Amino acid sequence: MHHPQDQPAQVDHHLPLSSPAGEGLLSRRRCLALLQGCRSLPALKQVHARALRSGAPASSADLGKYLLLALASLPFPPLPYARLIFSLLRYPSVFTVNTMARLYADSPDPAPALSLLPRMLAAGLRPDTHTYPFLLKACAKLLSFRHGAAVHGLAVRDGFAAGSVFVQNSLVHLYAACGLFESAHQMFEEMRVWNLVTWNSVINGFAMNGRPNEALTLYRDMTAVVTNTRHSEEELEEGEEGQIRQGPVRPDGFTMVSVLSACAELGALTLGRRVHVYLWKVGLDTNTHVGNALIDLYAKCGSIDAARKVFDEMDPNRNAVSWTSLIVGLAVNGFGKEALELFAGMEREGLPPTEITLVGVLYACSHCGLVDDGFRYFERMRVDYGVVPKIEHYGCMVDLLGRAGLVDRAYNFIGGMPMEPNAVVWRTLLGACAMHKRVDLGEEAWARLKRLDPGHSGDYVLLSNLYASSRRWADVQSIRKSMLRGGVRKTPGHSLVELGNDVHEFVMGDRSHPESEQIREMLEDIAVRLRLEGYTARTANVLADIEEEEKENALNYHSERLAIAYALWKTAPGTTIRVVKNLRVCEDCHLAIKLMSKVYAREIIVRDRSRFHHFRDGLCSCKDYW
Repeated sequence: MHHPQDQPAQVDHHLPLSSPAGEGLLSRRRCLALLQGCRSLPALKQVHARALRSGAPASSADLGKYLLLALASLPFPPLPYARLIFSLLRYPSVFTVNTMARLYADSPDPAPALSLLPRMLAAGLRPDTHTYPFLLKACAKLLSFRHGAAVHGLAVRDGFAAGSVFVQNSLVHLYAACGLFESAHQMFEEMRVWNLVTWNSVINGFAMNGRPNEALTLYRDMTAVVTNTRHSEEELEEGEEGQIRQGPVRPDGFTMVSVLSACAELGALTLGRRVHVYLWKVGLDTNTHVGNALIDLYAKCGSIDAARKVFDEMDPNRNAVSWTSLIVGLAVNGFGKEALELFAGMEREGLPPTEITLVGVLYACSHCGLVDDGFRYFERMRVDYGVVPKIEHYGCMVDLLGRAGLVDRAYNFIGGMPMEPNAVVWRTLLGACAMHKRVDLGEEAWARLKRLDPGHSGDYVLLSNLYASSRRWADVQSIRKSMLRGGVRKTPGHSLVELGNDVHEFVMGDRSHPESEQIREMLEDIAVRLRLEGYTARTANVLADIEEEEKENALNYHSERLAIAYALWKTAPGTTIRVVKNLRVCEDCHLAIKLMSKVYAREIIVRDRSRFHHFRDGLCSCKDYW
């Protein structure tokens, strides 16, 4: 369903332009008709000039109306021109204000749209069913829940919050965009009419806010045939009541991008592949946005060959996002040099890299220990690409130095940054200090983090680990007491493994799984076979003041080991195992999984908090640098 603003306007010949009769009036009417067919800015300006020469005043309400409508139909409307036209109108109509709101809402800077509402009300104009969607869209782009809530209140006052599917869809989108997905879902459930836009808004809200399971559940609901009490808009207008059958809503490219994002977040490769088959069947696989999402899916599931195949098949529809997705995918999968070679190919194609592309390039250098290459690309950003480094790029450089053990150099680099370092930068340094046991600089980073982002559980854990690695148990206890006093809760580690149609989740020491006993038997078998290979637990990695036997037991029941044990037991020999973990894999588990891949002749792919580890034949793709 479309807004009236999306339809070609009909010229109202009864609206006076200024009035000399005869040729001037006919010419001005002809200009209004010509504006409806303008598909380029030069053509529009030419018609505008002709209308002014024929005697139409610059403040003409109907000329302004059709000019703004024609501008709104252009791919990249020039806002300064639209703003000038609008400013000349002494008495704009609701339609004209709505069109201007649409122009602002679709622009990179939607904030001015919000100033139109008080102007409307001051002029005695009442917002209509099309005003609120544009204002709410602007609030969503700005991520301004405060303004959105105010607009929501006015929509309720005017009776549109419950009576217009356009307004309701915009409200669902607003709450989802602002991360209030529970509110978005509640509003979705309360709606009497759902359409494709409704489903897309709520599914995307969950997918983009770290709730992939809910996104996939909604997608299944969307494509199912259900009987419920929802009514079509025509039936509502006619006042019909009672149950009707709601058929499946056919998803579009936007839906599928959200679904693929959810699959990527979960590492649900099997489901993602089924979605890919569906896309191929309905012809959506040629959509560039969908193709980019498929590259991201396969890269985040560790299937980098499949990601590259999608990339190759997208030619000539590839854009900068396509190249960036594969560059980042190669980098996080441990193929840093291949990522840099692909970036060189992007340069040869003449595609200018984006800020995100260059984050991917620096990321590749960081995770492969390419310190000199990293600094070379960092210097080229401004000179060769015209990109001013942002805080994210500086953060990558701190990470590059920290991973390489150049902690002092990383600290000095932070001191030379042209902008104030944020919490992420200091957290990156703290992580490097914990990795390389630098208590002095770690405490400096911690002091900064306490001011910038107090109460972040990960910071407490990093500092606690740093003290524990130095066997400063009293300081470890002090940090833990401080967490308790402040109500700070540690993020629990968990691992996901996809088997068939289900994704199984495990936490450390998990006994909640219905097949827990069989998993523990498998863990015993693994332990015996690893010892025969010469494995000895690296208990120094257990950062707690407990006995050695307890440390060995704690390591054996880390969540990724439970997930791998379950997959080894449930899948056929030779099947690749894919695990997603929300925290960094510890050094001992890294060693154990390398040996598992050799003993059981399996490829085991683990995606941890920052990168992939492809274990095969007793080796890891990261070459033990992570």
